[in-house]
Amino acid sequence: MVTGGWTRRDFFRRAGAAGAVAIGGPVLLGSCGDGEGRGSNTLQQGREQGFLRTGIANEPPYTEVTAGGEVTGVEPDIAKAVLKKLGIDKLQGIVTPYDQMIPGLQAGRWDMVTAGLFMKKSRCAEVLYSEPTIVSTESFGVKAGNPKNVTSVASVKQDSSLKVAALGGAFEEGILKDAGVPAGQIVAVRDGRSGIEAVKAGRADAFFLPTLSLNELVGNDKSIEVTDPVEDAPVTGAGHAFRKNDTEMHTEYNKALAEMKKTDEYANILDKWGFDADSVKGVTTEQLCKTEG
Repeated sequence: MVTGGWTRRDFFRRAGAAGAVAIGGPVLLGSCGDGEGRGSNTLQQGREQGFLRTGIANEPPYTEVTAGGEVTGVEPDIAKAVLKKLGIDKLQGIVTPYDQMIPGLQAGRWDMVTAGLFMKKSRCAEVLYSEPTIVSTESFGVKAGNPKNVTSVASVKQDSSLKVAALGGAFEEGILKDAGVPAGQIVAVRDGRSGIEAVKAGRADAFFLPTLSLNELVGNDKSIEVTDPVEDAPVTGAGHAFRKNDTEMHTEYNKALAEMKKTDEYANILDKWGFDADSVKGVTTEQLCKTEG
C-alpha cells in the first residue's frame, strides 16, 4: 500500500524517527503523561476534549492510514463507533510498533490500543481488554508453489533449515517462540512489506501473519501465495486495550460495544474489512486470554 506517496516501510521509518506519528491530530512525541494518573478519568477527559488517542500499526485490514491522513481499518472504525456512543467524537491514531503498544499505553502516550492486538496471557496480565471485536486466522506467506512446504508451526520446528519472518513483538512471533521454534529460525521484520520482501529475497522461507493481512499485502503478486489457515496456531482474537486502572472507561466501553454488536452497524464494519461478525459470537475475552504466550 502507498500512503500519500510513501511506502509502508517509509511510513514506519519516518514514524520511528519521530517516536510516533499522530493521525487526525498534532504529532505527539515522547510521553504525554505518566499513565497511572490518566487512567481513572480517561472517559471524562475524552468527553471534555472531544477525542481520545489510540495506538495503531497501519496494517490493513486491522488498521490503515489513508493518503489523507485518516485513521481507519476494522479496529479503529469499531472504536470510533463505540466512542460516539460514549460522547467522544474523534479518535487520533498514533502509529507505533506492536512491541511498544502496551508500554506506550501504560506510559500515557495514548489512551487505548485498537490495532488488532491479539489477546494472550501475558498481554491480558498487563492491560484491560474489551470483549472481542474480531476473531481471525493465521497463515504463511510463501513463494508460489510453497517449495519448502511450510504448512504449520510444527513443520517449521521440525525442519531447522526453515526461517520464518514475523513482526517483532507481534502475536505470530509469540506463537513461534511458545512452540519452541529456535530464535535462529525467526526473522524479525518491522512491517508487512518487509516480511514479504524477506520471502522474495530468500532471507525467509515464509512470513507468518494473519490471513487477511497477508491477502491485503500480496494482492495480485503471483510470486507469493497465502497458505490455508494454520491449523496448529491458537484461536486468535482481539479487543481494545485499556490501562489496568482505567476501570470506568473499560466498563462503559464494554457496555457500548455490547449494544453495538446487536446492530447492523457492527456487522457492516466487519464485512467492509473482510471479517465475519458471526465468528465473534460466543467468543469471550476470558477464553482468548487463556491463549499461551
